[in-house]
Amino acid sequence: MTLDLKVDGQSEERAEAFAQGLLGTALDRPDGVLKVTGAAVYAADDVPEGCAYGMLVRAPGFGAIEVGNADEVRAMPGVLAVIRDKRMVRNAAQGTANAAPVQGVDSADYVGQPVALVVAESFEAARHAAQALQLRTDGGPLPVNPGDVETEGEPDTTGDLDAAMAEAPHRLDVTYTTPSMTSAPMEPHAAVAWWEGDALTVRSALQMLKYNRNELADSLGIDPAKVRLLAPYVGGGFGSKLGIAAEAVAAAIAAQDLGRPVRVVQHRRQVFETVTRRSETRQRLRLAADRTGKLSGIGQEAWVSNLPGEVFQEPVTQATAFAYGAVHRVIGERLERLHRPAAGSVRAPGEAVGVTILECAMDELANDIGIDPVELRLRNIPDTDPEGGIPFSSHMLAEALKTGARRFGWSDRAPKPRARREGEWWIGTGMSAAFRVNVMMEAEARIALSPEGAVVETDMTDIGTGTYAILTQIAGEALGLPAEKVEVRLGDTTYPPGSGSGGSWGAATTGNAVWLAAQEIRAELARRMECGEGELTLKDGTATCGNRRVALADLLDGATLEGHGHIEAGDAFSKVRQSTFGAHFAEVAVNDVTGEVRVRRMSGTFAAGRILNEKTARSQCHGGLTWGIGMALTEGMVHDRRDGHIVNRDLAEYHMAVNADVPPLDVHFLEERDPWAGPLMSKGIGELGICGAAAAVLNAIHHACGVRVRDLPATPDRVLAGLEE
Repeated sequence: MTLDLKVDGQSEERAEAFAQGLLGTALDRPDGVLKVTGAAVYAADDVPEGCAYGMLVRAPGFGAIEVGNADEVRAMPGVLAVIRDKRMVRNAAQGTANAAPVQGVDSADYVGQPVALVVAESFEAARHAAQALQLRTDGGPLPVNPGDVETEGEPDTTGDLDAAMAEAPHRLDVTYTTPSMTSAPMEPHAAVAWWEGDALTVRSALQMLKYNRNELADSLGIDPAKVRLLAPYVGGGFGSKLGIAAEAVAAAIAAQDLGRPVRVVQHRRQVFETVTRRSETRQRLRLAADRTGKLSGIGQEAWVSNLPGEVFQEPVTQATAFAYGAVHRVIGERLERLHRPAAGSVRAPGEAVGVTILECAMDELANDIGIDPVELRLRNIPDTDPEGGIPFSSHMLAEALKTGARRFGWSDRAPKPRARREGEWWIGTGMSAAFRVNVMMEAEARIALSPEGAVVETDMTDIGTGTYAILTQIAGEALGLPAEKVEVRLGDTTYPPGSGSGGSWGAATTGNAVWLAAQEIRAELARRMECGEGELTLKDGTATCGNRRVALADLLDGATLEGHGHIEAGDAFSKVRQSTFGAHFAEVAVNDVTGEVRVRRMSGTFAAGRILNEKTARSQCHGGLTWGIGMALTEGMVHDRRDGHIVNRDLAEYHMAVNADVPPLDVHFLEERDPWAGPLMSKGIGELGICGAAAAVLNAIHHACGVRVRDLPATPDRVLAGLEE
């Protein structure tokens, strides 16, 4: 049996009535000890006996690839093969149901594209041979820079924004740019592949196993039923591991050719070059407002890029569509086909850069009008979705703004820039709102309840987000078991297909599937207790109904009960607009001599439905705020203007925010239950923390010293140039 639920409307509150008291607590990660002691098996760990080692080789230019010395490389000590197979992947898949990887290594569309695999008896021999392989390309220059090609697509238009701009007493028309960015997760992309007859097993660093299985099978031309993927632990992803990439397909091909396991790990520069990046953007922001700050017009037009043939384009403006009310609107993206590495999803695709620039523009407008930035946002919160006219499932932006301002001490802020100085440092504060779409995916989960406890199985992944902890809490709460009596098994395609980790939908979606599986078991327990399910109380391994109390072990009588939960989105998303909301506040110091910026304190207040685990949720928001600091001050990929290759393709030259850059972070969650988000009434939290975080820092820079940086990041040279002006 399976308990199915299609979310078509509001869910009835159920979880509050249960007695275990596990859901919502700050439970430690059950997998934490394994990770800090090195016992957790990641993709490249636990190498099988007889395993060979592969190293990807990348294209030095554009066009057809010619290998000059393949025979010489094959003859090198320890080398087993030089593989160039048409099934190999040149562009990673996007990790969705209908976005397959791009195959073929006979020619190169971008510098750094994987075009061959060298396999040897050791990693060192494979690396040495790969470096010795001589490749030539015959292609001429291709467009690699924004502005070099015609654009595809037009923004959506409602009303007459030009007229609104002409008539408004306050108007803003500015252009911002953001650079390409990388995910660069701590664990590089890796795969170990082996065959048993015609059945393939791959242990890999992946986020979306139910799609990845089909992508890999499609690449190899085999039945997905013959593919098993393992990803029990993933050391970060941020979107870069949503789809099958070059290492997994190459490892599978090599293992088949050689008849032995093959391990392929991308080194850090390969990760930068061959894995999807966040597109650079150029964004034109237009805002028209009356004297009170009420918006009459809003325009956000974004120029983004991707390779020819790729279907993804950075959804820069997807939150702008519902963020603020305005009758006259021009909102959307234009796509340029450039021969840079493929663009794809990076943490909070769309909102991370789109909300950031929208919120910088809102700050500029507030300064122009002479109104408090918090108040400007409060005056423009829409009653219904401005795009579709439907109601919001819940809307807590006002509460987030007010609570965040109070916690931060916003009322003590000087209204005008350059009002506070400490020695050679200008001190200022800034804020921004946060918006992120909420998405529900299809997911399944299975629970087996025995006298020893419960085992939860789903191919859902944990990419460092706390899935093991959260699913433990959900199952334990529903079945009345302490956490130590619940075992969660993840990352194996022999388990029911979960939602996968991406889009902030993992915990809320697969969590609901686990909840439904538990309800199926509860129904059987209630039948055995001879009472209605609503009358049954499960706590600490005991079932209670009326005056009758029975230990679960006795009630099971040696048997194992199984429950299977299945959830999918229904009509709810067409009836209401679902979103998460928040507010960021930051204080910075700007050096008047060097242009250096230091973030002195930062806080975020967020509303995302029921918070399933306060500790893991806070950790996610800390990560988002930290990434916002990096986006504002240091992060950006540099593309060579001649051939588009990535110049700063390692963590020495791509500057992320590190511990010394990040002050103590204050994160606060608002109490919320969204009845349109499924039985748990929980929404995604993983990406909300980054949305607009950089804007709070950039707006604080302007308040501190009067410099408005519109070309991100706000590096010292750019800040200093503004100070000199």
